Amino acid sequence: METIDAIKYALELEGNEVELIEADEDAFYKLKNYKPDLVFNVAEGFYGASRESQIPSMLEMLNIPFTGSDSISIGICHDKSRCKEILSYYKIPNAPFLISRNTLNNIKGDFPKFVKPLHEGSSKGIYNSSVVNNLLELNNEIERISNSYNQPALIEDFLPGREFTVAMLGNGENVRVLPVIEINLDEVPDDFNKIYSYEVKWFFDTRENQLDIFKCPADINKELYLEIENICKRAFNCLRLKDWSRIDVRLDKNGVPNIVEINPLPGILPDPADNSCFPKAAREIGLNYNQMINAVLNEAKKRYNLE
Repeated sequence: METIDAIKYALELEGNEVELIEADEDAFYKLKNYKPDLVFNVAEGFYGASRESQIPSMLEMLNIPFTGSDSISIGICHDKSRCKEILSYYKIPNAPFLISRNTLNNIKGDFPKFVKPLHEGSSKGIYNSSVVNNLLELNNEIERISNSYNQPALIEDFLPGREFTVAMLGNGENVRVLPVIEINLDEVPDDFNKIYSYEVKWFFDTRENQLDIFKCPADINKELYLEIENICKRAFNCLRLKDWSRIDVRLDKNGVPNIVEINPLPGILPDPADNSCFPKAAREIGLNYNQMINAVLNEAKKRYNLE
């Protein structure tokens, strides 16, 4: 509730009347009866691969404006292989991949590979063991994901280069790339793979004992910055995202930026002591938490002509 309360406070600061509605099975009827002018959507839903699309779908059916991307774009981003297929169609770099629910007898390309659940977020299902170096390790990960999450595994060529995360704010040609954040994987313990795994995110990089893992703005040259900016803007618009998102980028062996993940509903923990990347990038351009929330709201209001 810390984040929900912080969003409510930020919206009320600008004179908005705010009603909290739980994103459960009763949400449709509550929304129908309350008839809000606009919903600030942070609902992750409950069940299934399309869970983050559930509340946006209700809002679309009720013709209620809301912040963020529509149900289609959110659903596509939550199906990582479909998202990658669209990126590939538009020639936006991303790691070669396949999906499988069953163990494999062989696989094209060289190891290492990177294995993660097809429909999860927040580093869920991504462990130190997700980087695999042979077929046995790969099949163990496929079985783990199938048994633990009841979904296929996404198997990608491992990208060995630097990793970044990019906050986006705005719409269409006017979408802005906020200061790029580098995830300094050198801070990951020596006996762990250099990935931002579940262990790193939730066990090592804690509020009480933070790793010095995020550098904002990233220490990169102008050429690399422009490459990252370009692919993030192209990805944002080809997937028809709206208002805001956060996009993860990693360099391949040749130093080319590749899209890793697209999060149309980014985490926004309010406490600066937490390593929450969207607020961190917003602070770098002078937006405090309350201003950031209202900046997202204002993008939606402009899009719906509600100003």
